[in-house]
Amino acid sequence: MGTASTNDLKNGMVLDIDGQLWTVIWFQHHKPGKGNTVVRSKLKHVLTGKVVDRTFNSDTKVETANVDRREMQYLYHDGEAYVFMDTGTYDQLALSDEVVGDAKNFLLESAMATVALHEGNPLFIDLPTSVELEITYTEPGLQGDRSTGGTKPATVETGLQIQVPLFIVTGERVKVDTRDGSYQGRV
Repeated sequence: MGTASTNDLKNGMVLDIDGQLWTVIWFQHHKPGKGNTVVRSKLKHVLTGKVVDRTFNSDTKVETANVDRREMQYLYHDGEAYVFMDTGTYDQLALSDEVVGDAKNFLLESAMATVALHEGNPLFIDLPTSVELEITYTEPGLQGDRSTGGTKPATVETGLQIQVPLFIVTGERVKVDTRDGSYQGRV
């Protein structure tokens, strides 16, 4: 654990506030008309995913958590855990469903992800902002059917259902945003 000033906050920094770990999602220095400068922030609880707004006085000291981020390769899901391999040491690490969270919708075997560890305990995983997935099933698009705004549901190879344009067919590879599951284009 270290300490940092609230003036040094950065997106992605992990703070230890009252014994709980919070990730900085957003921050802004604010100088009101009267009074001292404050730092407004949005913090996300590392374990629960809860997002809160928090305001700090300028130059307040906060505890920072030592988080080790490692590039790992996803190997397989054994029914209980998601198994990742450290590409540097070849050590395998089993992550629970809670740690992997919604990232499971975008994980394919051999995919690379960043695993965040605190004191040897996995906290969360970060994926690239987009991944390439194959459409395993979608209805054929009907020309002239525009009641849905020109999109239709499609299932990708991980089982996730996304909205795609009417011209996309089964078997095509598409780019999907891992933050919100939105279609970004053909590959």
